[in-house]
Amino acid sequence: MPEGDVVKVTAQRLDAALRGRAVERAELRWPSAASVDLTGRTVVEVRPYAKHLLARFDDGTTLHTHLRMEGQWRVARTGTVGAGARGTDVRAVLANEVWTCVGERLGMLDVVRTRDEHVLLGHLGPDVLADDFLSSPDSGVLLALARLRGAAAAGGFPVQATAGGPTGTGSRGLPLADALLDQRGVAGLGTIYTAESLFAQGLWPWTQVSDVSDRDLEALLRTARGQMLRSVAEGVGTVRRHVHGRARRACHRCGTPVAVARANEAPFERPIFYCPSCQKP
Repeated sequence: MPEGDVVKVTAQRLDAALRGRAVERAELRWPSAASVDLTGRTVVEVRPYAKHLLARFDDGTTLHTHLRMEGQWRVARTGTVGAGARGTDVRAVLANEVWTCVGERLGMLDVVRTRDEHVLLGHLGPDVLADDFLSSPDSGVLLALARLRGAAAAGGFPVQATAGGPTGTGSRGLPLADALLDQRGVAGLGTIYTAESLFAQGLWPWTQVSDVSDRDLEALLRTARGQMLRSVAEGVGTVRRHVHGRARRACHRCGTPVAVARANEAPFERPIFYCPSCQKP
């Protein structure tokens, strides 16, 4: 699943192509939004929030999309073959006189009033890549710490039901890996930066949040943020990975074979890579 760095870069590209221009072609190939016509509206901005993309229009409307596992937005010059958007994977098209943005294999799509974005995003923790993540006392790292501490005290975040929202609480505490992946404590991290930040801090992924000091927990979040911002600056996929995807290969620090195990309970389990020597319980 694309993580916060991929979504941030995608938002930057969409914003550069769409901001300040009126939409001349708009297609939403999504059952719940197929009747919505965005033609003629001007894009005010395209902003990321963790793994979510928000295209805001001048009439107070927001197009919300999520890439899920395989989605992408690509940008082509209007009038070229790439702007045709004729494939069966196309879920959305936004085009102006210069650029055409094509959303393929999108996992989520909603059209809401901009003032109602909280209905879609209000359950999420602070965005780890938000500009004010390190400075805002109300929506940044301090809020993330409070959310993580609260969930740990409750024995975990509410268990997600298969439909209809949360049902009850977890029964095995709140391991660090589970907490970072959940999105309700801090939003934007997936398996890559969960694993890489834990390795950088020398933390065993299944250490309980309650056993980690505020100082070390904040350092972990700062590390994850720094890794993701480096990816944005240097190019997604170009930054060296030390553990993620490297099962049975030698650790870059100590030479021990990298291991992989499960975070979260079924059906939400995810693989987490770690070094058994550098990240001991």
